[in-house]
Amino acid sequence: MKKKFTPKLVAGALAGMMMTGAAQADTWRYAFEEAITDVQGVYATKFKEEIEKNSDHEVQLFPYGTLGESADIMEQAQAGILQFVDQSPGFTGALIPEAQVFFVPYILPTETEALNEFFRTSKAINEDFKDLYAQHGLELLTMFPEGEVAMTTQEPVKKPEDLDGVKFRVMTNPLLVETYQAFGATPTPLPWGEVYGALQTNIIQGQENPAFFLESTKMYEVTDVITFAGHSNFVTAVMANKDFYDGLSADEQQLIQNATDVAFEYILEYQKGLSDESIAKIQDAKPDMVVNVLTEEERAPFKAAAEKVEAKFIEMTGDTGKAILDQLKADVAAVTE
Repeated sequence: MKKKFTPKLVAGALAGMMMTGAAQADTWRYAFEEAITDVQGVYATKFKEEIEKNSDHEVQLFPYGTLGESADIMEQAQAGILQFVDQSPGFTGALIPEAQVFFVPYILPTETEALNEFFRTSKAINEDFKDLYAQHGLELLTMFPEGEVAMTTQEPVKKPEDLDGVKFRVMTNPLLVETYQAFGATPTPLPWGEVYGALQTNIIQGQENPAFFLESTKMYEVTDVITFAGHSNFVTAVMANKDFYDGLSADEQQLIQNATDVAFEYILEYQKGLSDESIAKIQDAKPDMVVNVLTEEERAPFKAAAEKVEAKFIEMTGDTGKAILDQLKADVAAVTE
């Protein structure tokens, strides 16, 4: 599954093509972490469509692998080689530790309408995180959910003890490591490009992702059980290089915000029923696949373990992290109570 490219050479070529003054560039470059047909790619395509329909700008899209791994595209966005980047807070966590709050288990709403309204209205996202991202040269345009995260394993998981001894792939994210330690597994950070092969050769025995991604990447071919424990929803963030964004006219900034808003609502609508459709496709392709949805009683010990993760998040991020966590909880309460 490894791509034959040299990200630094590709980035160098892009840099050479950049016009003087990124804000005046006719072509804007946008990289993301998934295929063009996955959720991030569908969002990016709609964003591109809106920008090009309402301006003379062209948006050039770079799906996963064309410019390297997640760390590569973030570096390119911060350097201004890319104008836009879509990256999960899971990868941004090393840069912005507070972004790891989305990996505190059982913190987001599980009901779709409440979840979507949370992302529309959250002060933590739309105000507090904007300031944190700006400190790292990034203009946070939006965050959106990509679907409930499911665990894939070789054996059924009904309780934390079932993960004992399971080498479980996680993103290179300290809090996700803490989560799977609390759940009883042996967390094993790996770049995404190595996951399929590592599962195939039993170097690892588990990983997590939304159902659409399990289906599109054929991850079901190297796993036997899919478990929905309700612990997380995959979140992603769309950002612009801040120098580029600040250098735009007010009209062009509004153009970007309008495209962001249209694409946001479009992707929420697009995802309705997507998880169920993806599971159905997986079961058609592999009829003996076991799919388990844990009951509230079965989820209880996982929720108890999550308390350690929340405490660890506060320990890792201090007062700013606690303030983000408290605000996020208040935002969730506002759409669920």
